Amino acid sequence: MTQIIVTANFGLEASVKRELKNLGYDELSVSDGRITLTGEARDIAILNLNLRCAERVLMEVGAFKALSFDQLFEEVKALPWADLLFEDANFSVDAKSYKSRLYSLADIQRISEKAIVEKLKLTYKRSFYEKTGNRHRIEVAIRNDRVVVSLDTSGDGLHKRGYRAASFKAPISETLAAAMIELSYWNPDRPLVDPFCGSGTILIEAAMMGKNIAPGLTRHFDFEHFKFMDASHLKEERARAYAHIDYDTKLDLIGSDIARKAIDIAKMNTEMLGLEDDIRFFVKDVRELDLPDNYGVIITNPPYGMRIGGEEVAELEKALKALYRSVPTYSMYVISAHEALEKNVGKANRNRKLYNGGLLSYYYQYFGPRPKTV
Repeated sequence: MTQIIVTANFGLEASVKRELKNLGYDELSVSDGRITLTGEARDIAILNLNLRCAERVLMEVGAFKALSFDQLFEEVKALPWADLLFEDANFSVDAKSYKSRLYSLADIQRISEKAIVEKLKLTYKRSFYEKTGNRHRIEVAIRNDRVVVSLDTSGDGLHKRGYRAASFKAPISETLAAAMIELSYWNPDRPLVDPFCGSGTILIEAAMMGKNIAPGLTRHFDFEHFKFMDASHLKEERARAYAHIDYDTKLDLIGSDIARKAIDIAKMNTEMLGLEDDIRFFVKDVRELDLPDNYGVIITNPPYGMRIGGEEVAELEKALKALYRSVPTYSMYVISAHEALEKNVGKANRNRKLYNGGLLSYYYQYFGPRPKTV
């Protein structure tokens, strides 16, 4: 058993916590950008394969208090690095510090790496390490003088699903798109529309949710090459995830964009997952969209800021307002860094702070009526 740290973008901790609970994890500790749980090696495979809104899965190697660099060196050196790293492991150290006596990231990184090398020398009897093997990312994070040393099991961030053959003009990340859907009223029984779909990320994430396609099925993870991992864990969990795919669910997903290149890319990305029968993409200006008023949901990331000029942003937001008003039974969810959006679209029922590509944004939520039940 070990401590596992699941990282999340600011504002999405609750979404990731709900995901973890749905996966059967109940003993959870939540802090800014991190959810901690106790698990085994198999859980590392389960979490990397199945988490949609999280950024990374880290495995804690050790935790201690350090008030000096000498203390940091000795504590890092005391950890069982030969049990974790092969002789040729291509390891690197990423340092973080917040409100701590040790704040120089360069020094934290340098001293931690030196301590790891000194510990490995005791087992491998080498004075130089070429680092020609597989990648191992180590994080040394210090917060209020408490150090947590962890091994990044994901490698590339979990937003890299593997289906994006190409992208179009600052696409939203897959993990944020998944969180926007998770925070909405959409479910597979309701239509979903993205009138500024770009390369199709929001709709593809919805299709994967609707058909229960695990987000990590088509990619690789750093933990696959870790010394202590049993390869059967990932193989078995992949097989389990494939068995749980719902091929029969019919989805009503619509994406439109004024740029033909964007639609071509969206179709290509959709075909990568075999979802071309579940999502309809077409070229159309938002002002020309005509939607059936059938309790659908709009989830979108409209252009703003550096992408287009201010006057055009306002015009597009007013067009979005007109589209929403044309379908009284719809709910709508819009992420934007444009602070005047509510002036152009209308006052949202709720909004929350999120970060889109490092840019402070707001997720505006407009609630429509509940679908009628028969």
